[in-house]
Amino acid sequence: MPAASEPERRAVVLLSGGLDSYTAGAIARAEGFGLYALTVAYGQRHRVELEAARRVARALGVVRHVELPLDLAAFGGSVLTGAGDVPRDRAIGEGGIPTTYVPARNTVFLSLALAWAETLGASDIVIGVNAVDYSGYPDCRPEFIRAFESLAALATKAGAGGARFRVLAPLASLSKADIIRRGLALGLDYGLTHSCYDPRPGGRPCGRCDSCVLRAKGFAEAGARDPLVDGA
Repeated sequence: MPAASEPERRAVVLLSGGLDSYTAGAIARAEGFGLYALTVAYGQRHRVELEAARRVARALGVVRHVELPLDLAAFGGSVLTGAGDVPRDRAIGEGGIPTTYVPARNTVFLSLALAWAETLGASDIVIGVNAVDYSGYPDCRPEFIRAFESLAALATKAGAGGARFRVLAPLASLSKADIIRRGLALGLDYGLTHSCYDPRPGGRPCGRCDSCVLRAKGFAEAGARDPLVDGA
């Protein structure tokens, strides 16, 4: 699909290269939004996801794709930025917030998306957070999304002028299987995506980290084949 030009309805979509952000972006596109994709290079160890984000952005036909460098590895605090080993074979949902949590990541990312949205004159931000099948991150909860909307109204020139920003989280109440079903119904190619927290050389998924386990569970429950695993 070719990139749109000057759409009437603009939305900034946080695009990681994973299947959730891809699906959320596709839902927004189907609803008539022109997409402005923001990918943050935050010092993540799984930088292969940046390549996936580029593939996904092309597939979505975004108007513009910005890759913004912001090295959160300087702060540490997460195995995803190099502070320790990625946990494998973990029982999902047990043991509290996992070490793959990146301190305040979604708050930082949404703030950057808000800045761009205000510049564009857009009132909508799209994020692929999910509060059903997820690894325990507090910044994936609906309460957080609503709180950020309130912050956006108070923290911006546009908000002071009466504008209201919406954070669209279309996957928030869906299971991973439901997300995959929705994406397949929209014709998405999940072979373009990347989910693994600790990929093997060449970018192949490890199959054992939280993200790989949740992805495998989702495809199994959806009755679909994962092209990254099955080579479909």
